Amino acid sequence: MGPLTGVRVLDLTNVLAGPFCCHQLAHMGAEVIKVEAPGRGDLALQLGADARLNRTLMGVSFLAQNPGKKSVTLDLKHPEGKTLLKRLVEESDVLVENFRPGVMDRLGLGWEVLGEVNPKLVYCAISGFGQDGPWKGRPAYDQIVQGASGVMSITGDASNAPQRVGYPMADTIGGITAAFAVAAGLNDRSRGRFIDVSMLEATLATMGWMVSNWLVAGVEPKANGNENFTAAPSGTFQCADGVLNISANKQEQFEALADHLGRPELKTHRDFAEREDRKANLLRLKAELETVLTTRPTRDWARELNEIRVPAGAVFTVPEILAHPQVAERGMLADFAAVPGVGRDIRLVRTGFKVDGAAPAVEAPPPQLGQDNSEIFGALGLSAEEIERMKADRVI
Repeated sequence: MGPLTGVRVLDLTNVLAGPFCCHQLAHMGAEVIKVEAPGRGDLALQLGADARLNRTLMGVSFLAQNPGKKSVTLDLKHPEGKTLLKRLVEESDVLVENFRPGVMDRLGLGWEVLGEVNPKLVYCAISGFGQDGPWKGRPAYDQIVQGASGVMSITGDASNAPQRVGYPMADTIGGITAAFAVAAGLNDRSRGRFIDVSMLEATLATMGWMVSNWLVAGVEPKANGNENFTAAPSGTFQCADGVLNISANKQEQFEALADHLGRPELKTHRDFAEREDRKANLLRLKAELETVLTTRPTRDWARELNEIRVPAGAVFTVPEILAHPQVAERGMLADFAAVPGVGRDIRLVRTGFKVDGAAPAVEAPPPQLGQDNSEIFGALGLSAEEIERMKADRVI
């Protein structure tokens, strides 16, 4: 029984931002019904690193964001498809879509119409740039938003910026922002809200420290690579077998680090004694620390420094961190056996939070395209014959 048990969500979204939003809602107990185009469904069905699954419309990219959901197919351009969606809206609490602004209005299924069908509907529209403004009609994938937001301009260092963040960050931020906004909308006693989520603005909102340096201090953000512009020593440091992250951001942490490395003289050196001095001379300080750090392995230093409360950590690969007990033993990963359409067991990531000490979970694996047509449309009163006729007419 999750916090959103009893809430029905219509997921009209594709690929990542919208599906990721509804992925969070499903894990909180909501019944999420994915509404997909007949025959092709979500584009993510064809995306991912396993080409065979892409061909069978169960791509890894789809699997990652859609466990626990149901799937129906519906042609929103067909008059009967529009009618069926409205009937679903009557019995739903939330609708999430990530079409370009204006598409749902042109279909006759926008907020003004569906808000009349169900005055308590929480309608969430996710787009690249928002529902108004000069860029509202632009198509937007994650990389486009990363570039437009300034993220790429501050990622990397002076020699290789701009760089894209190595995962779909803007999509994911847009999706989790939408999930938060939807949950807040559901908490509103009057309900009936239109939520406009801009991936661009959601991404900028997470850049508060960088953006405020410009807005308040007049300092334009720039690419600093692995160096922390707010403190030193804070960044990556070369060890005998790789690099180590150290964030000795407090004065006492710097002093403990210097002592542990056998370099106590750094604490009183005029170029390193105070915080602002260390920031101004961070590369020289880094070189001094690496004379000792390079003598021993990364994991040894990480263990020892954490023991003296100096934040430090090795750089893990994705397989390494997924196998580590810190992740593997906290319920972060979900196992689904013999998944239909996949033909084998799969393991997927859940959410990034725990509720009452437990990881929110869903029981069902990601759905095959249209697998729940009979259940969902039958519950609306359609007979088996009507459902078969609509299938033949490609309404569903």
